[in-house]
Amino acid sequence: MAASFENLLYDLDTASGILTLTVNRPTKLNALNAATIAELGQAIDHARADEAVRGILLTGSGEKAFVAGADISELAQLSGPGAQEASAKGQDVFRRFETSPKPVVAAVNGFALGGGCELAMACHIRVASENARFGQPEVNLGLLPGYGGTQRLVQLVGKGKALELLLTADQVKADEALRLGLANHVVPQAELLAFCKSMLLKILSKAPVAIGLTIDCVNTYFDHGGEAGYAAEASAFGQAFGTADFKEGTAAFLEKRPAVFTGN
Repeated sequence: MAASFENLLYDLDTASGILTLTVNRPTKLNALNAATIAELGQAIDHARADEAVRGILLTGSGEKAFVAGADISELAQLSGPGAQEASAKGQDVFRRFETSPKPVVAAVNGFALGGGCELAMACHIRVASENARFGQPEVNLGLLPGYGGTQRLVQLVGKGKALELLLTADQVKADEALRLGLANHVVPQAELLAFCKSMLLKILSKAPVAIGLTIDCVNTYFDHGGEAGYAAEASAFGQAFGTADFKEGTAAFLEKRPAVFTGN
């Protein structure tokens, strides 16, 4: 079943299994309003449930912005309780990207500020164009990040640098984001989508169950600490041994041929 949205473009390449999900509000630099966040939740739920979707490429329309932030005109109308509810909803949606057993790669094409930076950080891998800019400018508005920015930025760049970026509201250029570990790669704008698709194809050539279990183990460490992470790894390791893909992978290795994984 095809998915249709007002503020997103949902384009599935059935041959590769790669879903390109594009935040599409170009006149607003793809800013996130409540409707767009709700659609992101619907889209990731649809993608996770659709067997035809094997990997997800998340980007923004145009070359100026991945997502330039939250919709400030909408935020200005919120009360304290309403803002807390909006934060919880955004966190829940972004968490569904982070916990997806299908790999999610962010193609960051321009500004990834505020909620845009938070959305990119919720993806498993971030590839930035040379003109990309990352930042959490919320303190300029008398606010703080509400969609997980205070948590994920620390995971990616460390406590000291995260606090510096959160408290100064400084923007980070692509090369600095790469140095800090906020971006995995930096490529020319014209090569961004092709590079991300190539990376996804490489990941998708591996065993799907093992990919999903690996993502879960990494998330478990950051959610619950080292002991839980090690326990999750041991359990997942045992689960992998019961899959047909393990049998295929080992057989292919011993027979010196490419493995053909089925996700079972």
